Amino acid sequence: SLKLAEVVSSANGYVLNRFLHIPLPPGIIADGILADSRELSLKIKELFKGSGCQKRGIVTSLSGNSVIVKKVTLDQMEESELRDLIRDEAGKYLPFDNMDDVNYDFQILGDNEFNPNQMDVIIVAAKKDIVNSYLEALLGAGLNVKIMDVDSFALETMYEANYELENNEIVVIVNIGASITNINVIKGGMSIFTRDFTLGGNSITEALKDKYNISFEEAEKKKVADASGSSPESVELKNSILDFAEPICGEIERSVDYFRSTFGGEYIKHVYLSGGSARIDGLPTTLSQRLNIETEIINPFLKIGYNNKNIDPKTLDSIRPIAAVAVGLGLRKLGDK
Repeated sequence: SLKLAEVVSSANGYVLNRFLHIPLPPGIIADGILADSRELSLKIKELFKGSGCQKRGIVTSLSGNSVIVKKVTLDQMEESELRDLIRDEAGKYLPFDNMDDVNYDFQILGDNEFNPNQMDVIIVAAKKDIVNSYLEALLGAGLNVKIMDVDSFALETMYEANYELENNEIVVIVNIGASITNINVIKGGMSIFTRDFTLGGNSITEALKDKYNISFEEAEKKKVADASGSSPESVELKNSILDFAEPICGEIERSVDYFRSTFGGEYIKHVYLSGGSARIDGLPTTLSQRLNIETEIINPFLKIGYNNKNIDPKTLDSIRPIAAVAVGLGLRKLGDK
């Protein structure tokens, strides 16, 4: 789906002024790659019209195969030197032969904890043709893109605005999208590990569609319906959905295990879930048991208010997981790192 979140600053802090999401027909975007620019432009126009939002300057994001995030350790140097180094020696760090074909940015995380003469750096890169395809669709909808972010980092922005950060506390944010799942490990308010894999909620919806011989739309509703009843039908549905979610849970578990083994088995305090499929009944409990980490759905409105003239308070609970990335994007400002 497409989401629009308009976040404004007030005397009492940030306020969600508008929020709307509309379904995106299958095939327009596949594994993060835009396949139909014109159709996406039309859907974006529909989204803005339905929301009543008049602003045309936006923040949007990439995810999945369309963007590469790499953490590297380098000798201490100034930012200008680092930018030149990445451009000149990109092949050492990124799978690109020619950096002229790539948009990239970086963030110096700080001194390497094992060697004070070195520093940790996160590099983010995307091929220009992929970025430009989205820009073309957005410009075609009459919008002006101010910032092109990354889903995982948007979740980090949203988390920092809503939750208290301990110096060395580690949390994991898992965003289960339609076709892509993003994993971001944050330590002390800084991203230290990210991973995307091309498996998401659509795989569960397709399995339900086939099992019950129903439409994709009906299967989507069934996937996130309350299945907490004790009737045999409710129990069977809940078990089927969790069975179909097994491949996603398995990848999440493997990603967390890989992080633990790579980073010395550091203690993870909490796992937060976002994305449409985070609403699956019993999924947080299942993951909590598998990971042995407290797991819950993230709340992007913990410290962010909302305009009750534009947003129905009754919908807040249901939109929490699907609004997380969009709220993080709405909180971004030019010059932020």
